Amino acid sequence: MSSNLVALILGSGPRVGASVAAKFASNGYKVAVTSRSGTGKTTSEGYLSLQADLTKPESIPALFAAVKAEFHSTPSAVIYNAAALTAPPEKESALSIPTESVTADLNVNTVSPYVAAQQAVAGWAELPKDVKKTFIYTGNALNTLVIPVPLFTNLGMGKAASAFWIGVADGTYSAQGYRFFYADERAPDGQNKGMNLDGDAHGDFYAQLAKHEGNVPWLATFVSGKGYVNFESK
Repeated sequence: MSSNLVALILGSGPRVGASVAAKFASNGYKVAVTSRSGTGKTTSEGYLSLQADLTKPESIPALFAAVKAEFHSTPSAVIYNAAALTAPPEKESALSIPTESVTADLNVNTVSPYVAAQQAVAGWAELPKDVKKTFIYTGNALNTLVIPVPLFTNLGMGKAASAFWIGVADGTYSAQGYRFFYADERAPDGQNKGMNLDGDAHGDFYAQLAKHEGNVPWLATFVSGKGYVNFESK
C-alpha cells in the first residue's frame, strides 16, 4: 500500500463523517475533512480541517488544491457526505419552495459532488496505477423511492440526479480502475433507514469500497454488519 494515501471527506458531520474519517485514518490514510466551521488547521485527531460552503460548486477546486498542498498528493478516496433540503413554506405543496432554495440545495446534493468528481478524476491521473481510486457519495433510498412528502422534494431530486451521473461515471471509468459508488444504508428488510444511520457501518463499508473488494456495483446498498446487499430484485 502507498505510504501517502489521502482521503478527502466533503461534509464531515458528527456521525457518518466522523466515523468514516476515523476508519480511513486507522487504515493509514491522511485525512482532510470539510465543514462550514473548518479552521484550516489540523484537528486533535490529525485531520486537515477545511472550511467549505457546498452551496457554491465553484469553491470545490480550491479544496482539492489545499489538500494537495498539505499532503503533497491528490486524494485517492473522495467521500461526499453533504446533503441539504428546504422545508416548503406551504407544508403540503412541493412546488412552494423558493427557486433560490431549490438551486442552493441542488448545488449541495448534485452539482458540488459532480465538480468534486471532476476534480478527483483530474488528480487520479497523477497517482500510481496500483493506488485504488474511489469516489463515494452518501446516498439514501430516495433515488428510487418517491415518498409523497413535500419536505423531501429537494433532497430526493438531488439524490436521484446524483445517482444517475454516478452510475454513468462508474460505467465509463471503471475500466481505468476508477470506481464511483452511490452508497445507501438500508434496514435488513431493505427499507429506507432515514435518519437512523449507523456511522460505524458506513466507515467499515466505505473502507471496503475504497479497496475495491467484493465486486460491489455502483448502486452500493448495504446493511450494518453484513456489507453489500442487493435489494434491486426484491
